[in-house]
Amino acid sequence: MNARLLLLPLAALSLGAADLPKPGEPALTPQTAASGGPVDPEQAKLAFDDADLVFEIFPERQAITGVATLRFTAKAPLARLVVDLDRNLPVGGIVLNGEPLSKSAWSNPEGKLAIALPRPARTGDTIVARITYGGTPHVAVEAPWDDGFVWAKTPDGRPWVATTAEGYGCDLFWPCLDFPTGKPGAVTLHITVPKGLKAPGNGRLLGVDTLADGRTTWNWRIKRPNTYGIALTVGPYEEISGSYRSRYGNTVPMFYWYLAGEEAQAKALFAEFAPTLDFFESEIGPYPFGDEKLGVVETPHKGMEHQTINAYGNGYAKAPEGFDWLFQHELSHEWFGNQMTAANWDDMWLHEGYATYMQPLYGRWRDGEARYAVMLEGERNLIGNVRPLTSGIERTEEDVYRLDRGGPGQDIYYKASWMLHTLRWLIGDRDFKAVTLLAVYGRLDPKPGNFTPRYASSAEYEAIVKRVTGKDYGWFFDVYLRKAALPELIERRAGNILALEWAVPGGGAFAMPVDVRVGTRTVRLAMADGSGSVAIPTGAHVTIDPYARVLRRSAAVEAFQAWQAAQRKAAK
Repeated sequence: MNARLLLLPLAALSLGAADLPKPGEPALTPQTAASGGPVDPEQAKLAFDDADLVFEIFPERQAITGVATLRFTAKAPLARLVVDLDRNLPVGGIVLNGEPLSKSAWSNPEGKLAIALPRPARTGDTIVARITYGGTPHVAVEAPWDDGFVWAKTPDGRPWVATTAEGYGCDLFWPCLDFPTGKPGAVTLHITVPKGLKAPGNGRLLGVDTLADGRTTWNWRIKRPNTYGIALTVGPYEEISGSYRSRYGNTVPMFYWYLAGEEAQAKALFAEFAPTLDFFESEIGPYPFGDEKLGVVETPHKGMEHQTINAYGNGYAKAPEGFDWLFQHELSHEWFGNQMTAANWDDMWLHEGYATYMQPLYGRWRDGEARYAVMLEGERNLIGNVRPLTSGIERTEEDVYRLDRGGPGQDIYYKASWMLHTLRWLIGDRDFKAVTLLAVYGRLDPKPGNFTPRYASSAEYEAIVKRVTGKDYGWFFDVYLRKAALPELIERRAGNILALEWAVPGGGAFAMPVDVRVGTRTVRLAMADGSGSVAIPTGAHVTIDPYARVLRRSAAVEAFQAWQAAQRKAAK
């Protein structure tokens, strides 16, 4: 028997198969259901050095057991170690710096596990906690739009298990620091699964141990993973592998794990891996995790950007643009989300806006300007403008993602994508590329081995734009990031003069230039003070912003969206 299994709590091992939890059960506390927001003062004193996570998955009982060995460095004196862990996974024992603790030394009433240190830690001290736990984890209702475990069956009736944790956080199944800047320096995973199943995981495969009864333990190691990027995925998988020779001279291993009977579709999807990587390396820069892998695994939910093991559940759907949008979108998060991570969920647009913009850019890279325009037009019709993209405060992921919680909702995808489209035109391709390099890698000359994952913010991004261009674009970000309504271009005709003026929410200057096509001639109005004019010869046809460069209010789009809403309401 694997010696690690001896550490598992007996209570968890005795769970029965009756009364399996329904979706949404067991219930979560508000503490566990929130990820991010203001950082706990005691947790802010911790540097998370690394974690060794031992799991065993029991699909028939929908239960797990775990042993988490966490190593921290104290950044300030502290008397307690506080980590996040769902209370539905009760702790069976804790060993701190080699010393077993009595049960009175810890408590976890709401999902924040507080451990009293036998001796106060001083600045620079190392704290190693081995936490044994297990039980029935929360079951997702509709992953990945909510989080938890997905206990499914393959078409031939075998277990198929997956996790998602972006909204509710890593504490759904392992003790962690559940906020974006709580990344550990490294995580080693040991995932034991029933005979005949596989457990594709994050990072690099260290090896697979086969136990006497046929169970297998899959051992993985990943460097600097995103807090929600650790995933458990279990199933009777087939595997396709290959390699990509990077533009930067290194070779990236590529893997796809899929269900039996799908070989033709799986090979077709795998054929997209290398060309998509080539696009990202051409347009952005080197694949951030080339020394580990590009990994994708088929899941019983739609998808999620689990670092180096992206979840894919798009059913091999076909689209007119000729590539799988879900695979491409989740892969883009390796740059925008995993390599560059927003330090505050309030800046989630940095992840989703860039990842969404990469799709029309990829369409252009593959097929040209017409594809780019068509894909952007589809995004434009989905922009809601209900709330600003950012609030300027620390927020949880759900507070950003959900309109009913006061967040911008889907605008972090589509409005942010269009904002980037407009910014690219405004500052030019060269400067936009430089801005993106600095935001993603922190340097203009990224090469494999000379960068590591970093944190980013809206304020930093705005400062990068100013640094690269030498100009202050505060007026641009004030409107697109910090206001809900879009700028409106007011048109007035007086004789043969067309006058244009920007009206922006809250007033103020908006120096966005505008192209105007007059007959066959295109004139660019600088609009430096928010206004401009152009002479229109008698009978000349006029088109404002003929190439749709600028994100602005559209009465036609608003009418279309209102009509759609009425149709949906009538259909209920």
